Amino acid sequence: MRNFGGMQNEIYNAGLKGVLPRYPVDFATLEKRAHEALGPMMTNYVAGGCGDEHTQDTNASAFHHWGMVPRMMVDASERDLSIELFGHTFDSPLFMAPIGLNGDATQDRRGDMAAARASAVTGVPFCASTLANDPLEDVKKACGDTPAFFQLYTPRNRELAESFISRAENAGYSALVVTLDTWLTGWRPRDLNASNFPQLRGRVMENYFSDPVFRSLLEKPPEEDLAAAVAMFAQVFGQVLTWEDMTWFKSVTDMPIVLKGICHPDDARKAVDCGADAIYCSNHGGRQANGGIATIDLLEDIVKAAGDVPVLFDSGIRSGSDAVKALALGARAVGVGRPYIYGLALGGDEGAAWVLQSILAEADLLMAVNGYPTLNDVRAAGAYRTDR
Repeated sequence: MRNFGGMQNEIYNAGLKGVLPRYPVDFATLEKRAHEALGPMMTNYVAGGCGDEHTQDTNASAFHHWGMVPRMMVDASERDLSIELFGHTFDSPLFMAPIGLNGDATQDRRGDMAAARASAVTGVPFCASTLANDPLEDVKKACGDTPAFFQLYTPRNRELAESFISRAENAGYSALVVTLDTWLTGWRPRDLNASNFPQLRGRVMENYFSDPVFRSLLEKPPEEDLAAAVAMFAQVFGQVLTWEDMTWFKSVTDMPIVLKGICHPDDARKAVDCGADAIYCSNHGGRQANGGIATIDLLEDIVKAAGDVPVLFDSGIRSGSDAVKALALGARAVGVGRPYIYGLALGGDEGAAWVLQSILAEADLLMAVNGYPTLNDVRAAGAYRTDR
């Protein structure tokens, strides 16, 4: 068992020597500093959401109307935050959610590699995106001994889709996370007002440009005709998926298949019936559709519908207390998104690792103070709506 909360004493003891934290431990300060580091165009893409961003904002604020009841006279001097997932034991229930512009978040534009190194240091698994500045094989190697997941935006060209999947399996990824809600992009005013869609400018395209199937579709390689390669990407991106496609997915890989974007309990039951190995409850952080319900408010029903199939969760996680509430409502693992990319912007792998460790420290200390020694105790305690 790791003492994640010990980070607090390390910070206070360093302060006795006049050493202050290099990076913030709270989200508000982290966000402010990261936006300054990222600049306007990147901030628009990373921080922006769909429409008036109501769903995005509600994802985060909705955690405030969930509360937990402390239990006293419990020995919580040691906490166990470990989980079992996809045949692996992880020291904590966090994972790094896939973000399609990680690569551009660092000064050297190698943010995918930095995120992978942060995963190796912290033991928090990285869910690598199809959209990256480094090939998925290199990213997996940089994760070291920490297992990693690969997120797939399924292309319309089935041969290309199978190539991505086989590359991920051969590279040693532990699960295939299939995104369901992004066969086209939602209405994002920040990016539209700036007329900026990074992929159409050739950003985070390395998994495509390095793929033999994709290259075979081109008359000239991407390094000789970038515009034509980008045009081909636009042509093949975004396969509309239906339940019938699960048969094909299961026929081309032995990796566990995770369906990302499930928000309705009927869809969760259907996913289980179709053989999904995990359900990923997410509304894409409010980036794809506006007018939705905060994902945390949907989680409990998804968990019930999934039965024994594990449920992953993201959308709106900003702190350790947010993560614990999601776990209390039944999530097996909790994805952190914007916080760690802000860490990348401030300090590369070191900054991302700091953010993850801060979230884990807060979660660990909350469990200690509330009398929850294990995640089973967290789930037994549950979380309660405070606005009813």
